[in-house]
Amino acid sequence: MTPAKNTICIWYESCAEEAARFYAQTFPNSSVGATHRAPSDNPSSKEGDVLTVEFTVLGIPCIGLNGGPGVEHSWAFSFQVATADQAETDRYWNAIVGNGGEESQCGWCKDKWGINWQITPTALTEAFKSSDRAAAKRAFDAMMTMKKIDVAAIEAAVRG
Repeated sequence: MTPAKNTICIWYESCAEEAARFYAQTFPNSSVGATHRAPSDNPSSKEGDVLTVEFTVLGIPCIGLNGGPGVEHSWAFSFQVATADQAETDRYWNAIVGNGGEESQCGWCKDKWGINWQITPTALTEAFKSSDRAAAKRAFDAMMTMKKIDVAAIEAAVRG
C-alpha cells in the first residue's frame, strides 16, 4: 500500500492506539491500520512499546505518535465533523464527551486525549452561507449561546 502524500500526525502522550480504536468505533469510514513499535528505548517509550499507529478518521489518513508527556493540543487544530441532523450530532458529541471528554462552546468539544472536535450540523453551515444575512446573523447569535448545537433552535433562528 502506497502511503498518503499528506498525513495528519497527532501527538499523544502514550495512548495513540486507544484513541485510534475509539475513533474507528465512533465514526464511519474510520479504521485502525498498522502499529509500529519502538526499535529501541527512547525518551518517550521503551523498546517494543507502540511508537506509532496508522489510522483513518472519516476518510482522513492520520498517524498517532506516542511522543510522551509535555505537549499540549490547542484549538488551532480540530477535526470538524459535518452532521446531517440532531441524532447524528448527539451521537458524536455524546461519544466524545461521554468518553472522558469535555464540552466547550459553539459545537466544540475535546476528547479525553486533548484533541479538539467541532461537531457541526449542516443546518448551521448552510445558515451561515445564506444570502439572507439577517437570518445568518440570527443563526450565528443562537449558536453563540450553545455548547452542543441544537439543530431545531438554529432552524428556528433562521426562520426568525
